Amino acid sequence: MSKTLSAVTFSEDQAEAYDAMTELMAKAGVDLVEGHTTPLNDAKSQVMAIVGKAGSGKTLLLAKMVEAVVDAGVDLISGDYDGKPRKDRRTIAVLAPTNKAASVLRNRGVPATTIHRILYTPMYDPEYERIADWLAGQGEKPQIEGLTEVSLERARLFYEANKSIPGALAAAGLKGSDFIQGWKRREDPLDIGFIDESSMLDEKQYEDLREIFPTLVLFGDPAQLAPVGQSGAMVFDKLKDGRRLELSRVHRQAQDNPILDLAHALADPDIDFNAFENMVRDAAAKDDRVVFAERVEADLMARSPVLVWRNATRIRLIQAFRGAYGATVDTLLPGEPLICDGIELPLKHRKKRIDLEARGLIKGAQVVYMGPGNKPGFSRLHVMGAEDPQVSAASIIKIEAPGEEEPFIPFAARMGAAFLHGAAVTIHKSQGSQWDTVQLFAPDLYAAARAGRAEAGQPLWKRLAYVAITRAENRLMWVTRSMLARPTGALRTDDLPKGAAKLELKAPSAED
Repeated sequence: MSKTLSAVTFSEDQAEAYDAMTELMAKAGVDLVEGHTTPLNDAKSQVMAIVGKAGSGKTLLLAKMVEAVVDAGVDLISGDYDGKPRKDRRTIAVLAPTNKAASVLRNRGVPATTIHRILYTPMYDPEYERIADWLAGQGEKPQIEGLTEVSLERARLFYEANKSIPGALAAAGLKGSDFIQGWKRREDPLDIGFIDESSMLDEKQYEDLREIFPTLVLFGDPAQLAPVGQSGAMVFDKLKDGRRLELSRVHRQAQDNPILDLAHALADPDIDFNAFENMVRDAAAKDDRVVFAERVEADLMARSPVLVWRNATRIRLIQAFRGAYGATVDTLLPGEPLICDGIELPLKHRKKRIDLEARGLIKGAQVVYMGPGNKPGFSRLHVMGAEDPQVSAASIIKIEAPGEEEPFIPFAARMGAAFLHGAAVTIHKSQGSQWDTVQLFAPDLYAAARAGRAEAGQPLWKRLAYVAITRAENRLMWVTRSMLARPTGALRTDDLPKGAAKLELKAPSAED
């Protein structure tokens, strides 16, 4: 057994899953028992899934397996710099579908990045690539014109603490546009991939990952909502016995948690909506981590959106939020939350699309508007959960209004990243994210219950409730009425962490 597991006591189902993954790694040429590797061979691909509900210990298992694999001599790659290829080099990447999901893992000590940051790799200026090679232990310390020994030492110290090449170069005084010339689609396959929040994967993403990673381990929650258009099925549902292992036990650290208690109570087929709401009321009376609230808190909406089922509810709450902060229909205030709705670029501008997506502006990404950019149609943005969150990008920002088919666009570039307002989001789009406090709009769940709809054999309202409740890290607010508590102060941006590097994302020109 790896030395990294000496202080960990696994439950029986975790131990079985760990042993199964150890066997999978051995077939891939990574011996976790003896702690050594063999060169990557051309053996056929293998996939395994570790699934379990919230509190079942998936993240702990993932973290300890990553430690063991790295201890065996496998290089952990992050997507910001791969280094020079070697025939004997073995690699592992820990991925999540969104920046926010990756940041949840990083906050728990697991060095994760997004799928897009692995699919698309940065192209470094050759001069500064020498610094990256040196930091990664693949070259001598370079002499770079304009960079002092003190600057290089700052870069080294930052990299030792954070293992981020862009962050280290920024610590040396460089901007992202100095050392990253663009992004390209990865052409060479990688090695071992661990994918968290795999219930969010659609078939296309799954096939892309299988092309890149000969060995793939999926971690996911079977009780969440499947991607839209997949009829309630998740990519790991098709795996055969022995390749899909389920963690059933809820661990001690999760047992004294009223939020998880509520989430797991939804599995009881005899509990209807009214009975469940009474359970929430009782939990709130006993524990302040659950709040039975009569109104939505506007202060929280700026960083933690209200979770809803219906789009009409989402739009009404957004309008109420904007009105409470005094935002007019033709203005956008610094500090307003946005949700990326995709990239509006024609196919011929593929390079610009890659630039935007690689920086975290993928569909569903949570963003805070920081103010107008230096060019018409540009916005300064903070991408929540991204390792380098400060971005300036050509933007198309859409403000929806009740009863209006077309959104109002206060200002926009001709093409670029498209955004909707993010003060409220649908529960589907919240998957993969977590917030300290979650406000769940209960009247929408009641509407789903009245509709009588089901997904994968379970009432839809229960699946919605489970996903929304498990987004809360420390506090759940069960909002019962369509009322908004006015904000206690103005919107702000000074609470956002500063990024390590800033990259200017240029709008496409006619020549691109």
